[in-house]
Amino acid sequence: MSDGRSFGLWTLVALVVGNAIGAGIYTTSGFSLSDLGAPHWVLMAWFVAGLIALCGAVSYGMLAAQVTESGGEYLYLSRSIHPVAGFIAGWISLLAGFPGAIAFAASALESYMRNAIDLSILPPDLLAVGVIVFAGLIHAFKVKFGASAHEWIVALMLMVLGVVVLWGAVHFLGRPDNLVNSHVQAPFSWLAFANSLVWISLSYSGFNAAAYVAGEVKSPETTIMRGMLIGTLITMLLCVAINGLMLYGVPQELIQGKPQVAAISAEFLLGQTGRRFIELVIALSLLTSITAMVLAGPRVYAKMAEDGALPAVFKCQQDVPPRAAILLQVAIAILLVLISDLQGLLSYLGLTLSLCLALAVSSLFVRHWRFGECPNSFWYPMAPLIFVLSTVLFGALSSIAEPKKLMVVVPTILAGVIAYWVSKKVRETRGHAI
Repeated sequence: MSDGRSFGLWTLVALVVGNAIGAGIYTTSGFSLSDLGAPHWVLMAWFVAGLIALCGAVSYGMLAAQVTESGGEYLYLSRSIHPVAGFIAGWISLLAGFPGAIAFAASALESYMRNAIDLSILPPDLLAVGVIVFAGLIHAFKVKFGASAHEWIVALMLMVLGVVVLWGAVHFLGRPDNLVNSHVQAPFSWLAFANSLVWISLSYSGFNAAAYVAGEVKSPETTIMRGMLIGTLITMLLCVAINGLMLYGVPQELIQGKPQVAAISAEFLLGQTGRRFIELVIALSLLTSITAMVLAGPRVYAKMAEDGALPAVFKCQQDVPPRAAILLQVAIAILLVLISDLQGLLSYLGLTLSLCLALAVSSLFVRHWRFGECPNSFWYPMAPLIFVLSTVLFGALSSIAEPKKLMVVVPTILAGVIAYWVSKKVRETRGHAI
């Protein structure tokens, strides 16, 4: 009889890489270059954010070794700090962390596909909605089928990106005179660097994806940390290599402040055909993000339902996909595609999500203090300390640079507190009725 633990190491690696490598890796550097003024500072930001993500991956691995159930931040905060803290994390995941990111990725995928191929026959948003439905269907069919489909899509993406990086290495390392912008200098600004790190950290935020499915992982005490570390390291290497290729292969004035950095770089280096090819590669990367999030997100809602924080219909049964939770996430994501301006929303939610991750990692210290659970790891307490302090510090500096970000963080938390209070009252009322 199956114990419900069907995910192995490669599934987790594919989940992390697919979740992390999305629109951010191809678009963020143009804005960061505008803020920081020099390519080497931008590349340094990608490197530093990658190191912080590795510390986060190690920390989440420690948490997953202590709490071997699915649910991610919701589970860790509920069990370690207070149910209201977990509910707020789940609330953020339900409203924006997953559906908002899925909707943004699907809309961006449609945009890149329309640029690469003539799709004028299709109505606006139809392709974005279709991709979300497709991801929902493959994961709602069977657990192993959805995971395998995602693994193959990620493998294809990695193969294509590997070819791109190899071409860049041959083209530039073999002929250093092809490099541009290497002479550009600019003064360093901590505020600008912090603001760029918040944006760039979103591109690494998938490092924790394996934690959402911990209850379905074979030997979770060791496999989850290994999966997150390998996946995050692959993501970091690709992010630094691809952004280095764009930052030093194209004149700064062409990409500074522009969102379509990868497409512009490809056109400069390889012409219109190269641009169309890269736009298709970006669309493929966005597809992996969507399938990864449709796999991970519903496990959070299922755990919330198991705890009574959401209706029981969203619970997950052993060896069966959480179909109601998948349907809920797909429906919210489609609604956001149709009614929202997502880019502005996600730029502000970056801070909210970063702080949520930091709070989840800090629960390691809470569990040590409250329950005497000290992680058996060489990296404790340094890795979680580095992650929490770095995330909070750069989040604070980013808020100083752009105070309006707090205008989203505070209402989101307050809305979560209200929703928790309402759900608690509903549960109490039903309990008395019974």
